[in-house]
Amino acid sequence: MDDWELAERCLAGDQAAIRAFVEHFQGLVFAICLRRLRNREDAEDVAQQTLVRAVRYLRHWDAKRPLKPWVLTIAINRCRTHLTQRNNQTRALDPAIDRPAQEVRLGTLDLSEELQLALNQVREEYRTCFILFHQQELSISRVAEIMKCPEGTIKTWLHRARRELAALLIDRGVVTKDGYELHRI
Repeated sequence: MDDWELAERCLAGDQAAIRAFVEHFQGLVFAICLRRLRNREDAEDVAQQTLVRAVRYLRHWDAKRPLKPWVLTIAINRCRTHLTQRNNQTRALDPAIDRPAQEVRLGTLDLSEELQLALNQVREEYRTCFILFHQQELSISRVAEIMKCPEGTIKTWLHRARRELAALLIDRGVVTKDGYELHRI
């Protein structure tokens, strides 16, 4: 069933279609939320909020556009709202909690874990672009649509994300300046 047919059936109140909609998008939405929020419980909550909101506001989806970027836009916006609320609560309780987590000792992580650790340290916009483009394999135009930014801005943010990630990985001794992964014992 294509996006338009699925949406029409959901709007008609077809419970099987709503379940199919949720099943179709839940893995993708959860993955985005987990990468953005870095907390499983928060990601589960925000993913559920995203899917409820997507079904509730499905009548606002423009059927001339793909459904996936529209749902991902909702997920990114819900994550952004959640992070803002969490940061405000954290700062109100204890400003020291907002500091980055203690770094894991060098040599205990594989390259993907090191990349994730470094990715957690770059600016939120850069991280979101990187995740959507490299990990979710969306096009520049789709990322721009989701983030509501011009394509040129997305390209700049991707470049900066890659540059910052490379610097962080070099600083941690994960890769050399010429891009080679260091072998660890």
